[in-house]
Amino acid sequence: MKDIVTLLLLFSIIGCTAQQPYKRTLKLMGSRFDITVVANNSIQANKYIDTAVAEISRIEKLISSWNPNSQTSEINRNAGIQPVKVDSELFQLIERAIGISKLTDGAFDISYASMDKIWKFDGSMTVMPSKEEITASVSKVGFQNIILDKKNSTIFLKLKGMKIGFGAIGKGYVADKAKDLLISKGVPAGIINASGDMNTWGKQPNGKEWNVAITNPMDKNKVFALLPITNGAVVTSGNYEKYVNFNGKRYTHIIDPRTGYPSTGIISVTVFAPKAELADALTTSVFVMGKETGLDRINQLPKIECIIIDDKGNITKSKNIEIDKL
Repeated sequence: MKDIVTLLLLFSIIGCTAQQPYKRTLKLMGSRFDITVVANNSIQANKYIDTAVAEISRIEKLISSWNPNSQTSEINRNAGIQPVKVDSELFQLIERAIGISKLTDGAFDISYASMDKIWKFDGSMTVMPSKEEITASVSKVGFQNIILDKKNSTIFLKLKGMKIGFGAIGKGYVADKAKDLLISKGVPAGIINASGDMNTWGKQPNGKEWNVAITNPMDKNKVFALLPITNGAVVTSGNYEKYVNFNGKRYTHIIDPRTGYPSTGIISVTVFAPKAELADALTTSVFVMGKETGLDRINQLPKIECIIIDDKGNITKSKNIEIDKL
């Protein structure tokens, strides 16, 4: 009996050390999430994934502009009326978002949410909006009108009708927070894929790095490159599906919050950064800034790299990145 117990114990120890990746796909924040964790067994893995899901749901309740009970909705309701006291977490997120707005000369702006939706990318547009309509559509946009009071932890939107939203940074932020929480729980490795906002840590059980596939925007069913990524984030944004053509020019669904005009010339941007929040915001910013300005700005930032594909299929990359094409 003693030998059997010893043998069972030995198998138990071996089982505990044979870690493998476990993945769950689910819908969160209205988008597809793929959460992968390296764990000893499925019971442990499910516990870890449940922890990540709870954290993502918690943050969604805080930052969602669709939830009337969120602090973000409270800020928007009180635009032009009074400041709103918020949790330090939301205050700091807005503070960082404004920092990215300054870094990108307003190409990124969380007050984009107050834009009038005059552009339609569902095939229903037959004429281009007038200059007057386009100018009016962004009249309430401007990060300069988001007033932060650090002492009282309040946010005030100066203009009535002004709104903020986290559509271009929120999924990156929750990917960061879920990753940090899982690391604190002792999860050795994993991937949080928040609808294309990917954050990784550790390595695969076989010791190899996680590989990220970059989609070919000319054929979304194909991959044109695989890049290894260790303890970092990568975000790819593409606008090769949502666009309109007017006067021989293609206008895509990512709109410049400063002018109201859609971005042109770029169809895919991939940004590598230590944090998914920053990578998320910068992909949108590069679209708006354009290839030359966007690439120049990325090259000035430490530990940030990018790959840009223009509407002619040309690939441009930042100075410190190597691509092995497939």
